Amino acid sequence: MKKISFETKESIINRYFNGESVAELTEATGVARSTIYGWLKASQSESENKPVNKKTVNDLERKIIRLSTIIEIMQKVFDVENIPTQIRLEELERLYGEYNVHNLCDALMVPRGTFYNHIKRNKRDNAWYAKRRESLREEIQKIYYDKHQIYGSPKIAATLRSRGIKITEGMVRQLMQDMGLISIREGAKDYYDKEKSKNKNYLNQKFNTTRPNEVWVSDITCFRYNEKYYYICVIVDLCARKVVGYKIGGKNSTQLTKSTFKLAYESRQPDENLIFHTDNGSNYTSKSFRDYLKKLRVTQSFSRPHIPYDNSVMESFFSNMKREELYRTKYRSEKEFRTAVKNYIQFYNEERPHSKNKYKTPSQKEAEYFSKQAENGD
Repeated sequence: MKKISFETKESIINRYFNGESVAELTEATGVARSTIYGWLKASQSESENKPVNKKTVNDLERKIIRLSTIIEIMQKVFDVENIPTQIRLEELERLYGEYNVHNLCDALMVPRGTFYNHIKRNKRDNAWYAKRRESLREEIQKIYYDKHQIYGSPKIAATLRSRGIKITEGMVRQLMQDMGLISIREGAKDYYDKEKSKNKNYLNQKFNTTRPNEVWVSDITCFRYNEKYYYICVIVDLCARKVVGYKIGGKNSTQLTKSTFKLAYESRQPDENLIFHTDNGSNYTSKSFRDYLKKLRVTQSFSRPHIPYDNSVMESFFSNMKREELYRTKYRSEKEFRTAVKNYIQFYNEERPHSKNKYKTPSQKEAEYFSKQAENGD
């Protein structure tokens, strides 16, 4: 068992007395509830055995009265109680992750249950909450990989705060868990071994194939337009690096990946030896998607956790698309954005030379293969 430092212990105790619950602290730090309760009991016992200084008690009582009065004045000045609930919820949502939820709800006079229900609804509706989390995910991933997977949630949170981003360690930890990011200093080897045995990597960064429809690779990227996030799912055939299917969705869901695969599969009609390689995202590892591919006798292959180079073909494709199209253009409508993605993929397949194809386009390279097969009578 990893030894917990005195500083960490003191920090957790202080956070408890500042309003965080034991459940929240357990989720944020990974320390067992029973351990935290033991610390709190010991801390309380120590406090009871310490001699009480009457002056200190009086000073603290005066401070409490003063702060309570200030809060009451502020709430009356801004007429918090009569501000529409929806507006108060939006303000809570904006500050969520920067301050303790208990304190936020008390300050704006909103029951915690009401706020949590609001958050759950907004997760489904792609509200500011979801947008902020998506933005934070990108920042966290960048720091995580820039620091060679060494930084855990405390150091990543500190790095983000040094950049002016207000965020708690607990939120960083939660987002890292969502993305499966674990510091190699936190005993991640067991996790890697477990994942490796469960989700096999059949490619091992060998991206050259001998024929079309032998191996497809896929990934999803996110693009923001007009305060809304769009998710672009793309499938590429490794043989000629040709895009064989894509879809754009408003949610990063299993339904998006399934509908994209269905589109490509029905168009290409591959045989039963197809390998489909992706990362370990929940879209691709969900039971419904796995079962769907099994019915088609498609073999799934997965990148190793947190090794982006295992799917570098897709990384390269999205990098090119963003640099050559998405980040260069200011779209005037959603329709224009969607048309631009369609046109870029057509350009990529039909007009853009690819170094892997000896500077032939993906469509040219693939046509050459089928032409040779016809000549050989295959």
